[in-house]
Amino acid sequence: MELDITCNLERFRRFLIGSTCRSFIPESYLRDPEVFPEKQGDQGSIYVEAVDKVDLKKIRDITFINARDVLGIIYTSKSGNTKLKWRELRGRIGRLTGEASTNSMVNLSMARVISPDELESLMSGEVSQGEGGAAETAEEAKGEAPEAETEPPADATSEPDVSV
Repeated sequence: MELDITCNLERFRRFLIGSTCRSFIPESYLRDPEVFPEKQGDQGSIYVEAVDKVDLKKIRDITFINARDVLGIIYTSKSGNTKLKWRELRGRIGRLTGEASTNSMVNLSMARVISPDELESLMSGEVSQGEGGAAETAEEAKGEAPEAETEPPADATSEPDVSV
């Protein structure tokens, strides 16, 4: 799915962590908005371009860095199905562009880069493009798709459920 959106750097950082190293990132790094994962190689990559950048620690195939004044980030998933670029517009707000897989779209939603409503809209937009709009129109007429996605469970909290 093609993306071209405005996005907060912290939310994109959360997406990167959730997609690559959430299970083993040290808690202190997770809380620090200046710590980013970086990775090189054929099996996915993350490159952070910043005015000031210092390597902190390497864990598995991820090098955690402290980056100040981030100018851009280039991310390619292990599968190669997601290729995203974040470029600074002003301060910690930037433009996120590129191609994202369905799994990455879910991760972007979990990191609140895109809202669940935007995710649903983008996904239904893709369905309508692929099937000439008939499937989307049928769902809207029945009212099933919006209710199923927007109706929270009775025990819902403000935090998204990260279990899969």
